[in-house]
Amino acid sequence: MSDSPTGQPPVTPSTPEISTQPQQAHLPHNILKGFLLAAAALFLFTCMDSITKYLTSHYNVPFVVAMRYLVHCSVMLIILAPRHSTQLVKTQRTGLVILRGLALTLSSLCMGMALQRMPLAETTAINFLAPTLVALLAGSLLSERIGAWGWLAIVTGFIGVLLIARPGGGLDALGVFFALMAACANATYQLLSRLLASTEKAIALLFYTALIGSIIFGLALPWYWENKTPSTLELVLLLSMGLTGGLGHYLFTLAYRHAPASVLAPMTYLQLIWAGLMGWFIFGTIPDSTSLIGMCIVAASGLIIAVKSRPAKPVADQL
Repeated sequence: MSDSPTGQPPVTPSTPEISTQPQQAHLPHNILKGFLLAAAALFLFTCMDSITKYLTSHYNVPFVVAMRYLVHCSVMLIILAPRHSTQLVKTQRTGLVILRGLALTLSSLCMGMALQRMPLAETTAINFLAPTLVALLAGSLLSERIGAWGWLAIVTGFIGVLLIARPGGGLDALGVFFALMAACANATYQLLSRLLASTEKAIALLFYTALIGSIIFGLALPWYWENKTPSTLELVLLLSMGLTGGLGHYLFTLAYRHAPASVLAPMTYLQLIWAGLMGWFIFGTIPDSTSLIGMCIVAASGLIIAVKSRPAKPVADQL
């Protein structure tokens, strides 16, 4: 998710300025700085997805995703463990924290499978259905009022996805299925992030997501290990996934310190533009007119939710 900010996935910070508190309050706002940090983060997220798409054409998906998590976890241990030690593993609702990590792990795997079979822009657009699913589920699970605007966003979001993944549109059916599964797992991750934000420290949530993905893919490594030596370029790309994703999430965390969530949420759809440009520049793929309309509709549905939803307190580790 792709680790897109639709769920603000785990951060791999590279400085000691990461907060260990569940909430941050009364932060000064610098909208322009927050905007620029978020834009840079979204660009890095798209870079990570592009690297994943390229590598999955040469290696199996579990191996590629495993490298992303192992690098991510290793960087956190090297940088954060010496200073924060027990803060990395201390939680109040450990079961839900683990479930949250499992949801992100499943989302990453499904996103990799989708990117292997589908163009970057269309895959990214379908994954952005996650905020709409969150709005749908939050009414029953979190007792949040959906309202007329929320239902409008939900309906238009699904219409947009149908236009992108329409029969005869040329997209791989299995790829569409994996993209939808990634969006559902991402929505679960977001809902759990909301539930845990008030009780868990950001640094622990970050670490557990990286650790759980590393354990799961690490244990399965003997079954999908490919006995071939990566080229220099492939090795650099394999190592860079965890770094680009981690740095992107860290920059997005900093963005939340300078601008409110209600301002940054609509900005996440800038990633659709990055994905379209990179898909064209790197892979030579351009969505057709109907798919472009569907992508715009999906973005509009998310923007409706972002603009009409009640402002929330900024949380460091809340896609």
